[in-house]
Amino acid sequence: MSALPQDQTGLSISAILTRDEQGILSEWMKEMSNSTRRGDLIRESDLRSQCAHFLKLMKQGIQAGGSNFNSPAWDEVREMLSEISRTRAQQGFTPSETATFIFSVKRPLFTRIQQDLKGQPDALASEMWAATELLDAMGLYTSEVFQKSKEEVIRRQQEEMLELSTPVVKLWDGVVALPLIGTLDSARTQIVMESLLEAIVQTNSRVAIIDITGVPTVDTVVAQHLLKTVTAARLMGADCIISGVRPQIAQTIVHLGINLLDITTKATLSAAFSVALQRLGLQVTKEARG
Repeated sequence: MSALPQDQTGLSISAILTRDEQGILSEWMKEMSNSTRRGDLIRESDLRSQCAHFLKLMKQGIQAGGSNFNSPAWDEVREMLSEISRTRAQQGFTPSETATFIFSVKRPLFTRIQQDLKGQPDALASEMWAATELLDAMGLYTSEVFQKSKEEVIRRQQEEMLELSTPVVKLWDGVVALPLIGTLDSARTQIVMESLLEAIVQTNSRVAIIDITGVPTVDTVVAQHLLKTVTAARLMGADCIISGVRPQIAQTIVHLGINLLDITTKATLSAAFSVALQRLGLQVTKEARG
């Protein structure tokens, strides 16, 4: 027997799915149960529904486009796999557990292909190769989408953490403070500037204090980011004071030749707050006790 022509490969899978879809579904569920089925993350009824829908779409894809997973005939399958991968990334599945959704259907399909084409070595080889390429392509596609989705989740979490790590505090009418903790890089500086400028506008503040007590070191890059933030605040009409300048940071700034002469700096936040009140024409005094 000769091998099947390229445009006919996959037809055996289509016939198998038409004839014994429920049997394949049951064995597929069992395969996932024996490997990695996360009952704590997805209900068995939901998983079974996904598998049944996938088999229907797979049969349609083979009938319309053969075993070429990149053809437009497989668009619905790719959409479904993309949705499954994104959902599993958010639910906490591992990459292996997600890929198993596809790879665990191999045994039920391969067993039936071997039974159907027993005694036809050339046809069997063609169908097995087509099925392997098809399922591997779907598995790789699922893994790629999962990885991208996971990276997107991590990126969003990092952005949320950056926003939480740059809170702007209203100290007094007309005075806001931005306590910085950790290292300043370009991405975080952008968030710092946006948070500070929004707070200046919302509170109509005339003085902004940038406290760097929690910044471990100040090098040329960090200093440049601070200067950018100060300049942006000034453009919004707010005067800036940098507090938390420790002796070692002051020495580093001098050693690096960084020019902060036109910026008011203080060693502590309380000292900076006192200066801010003075610029507003206010003064804090102790209550006299009679």
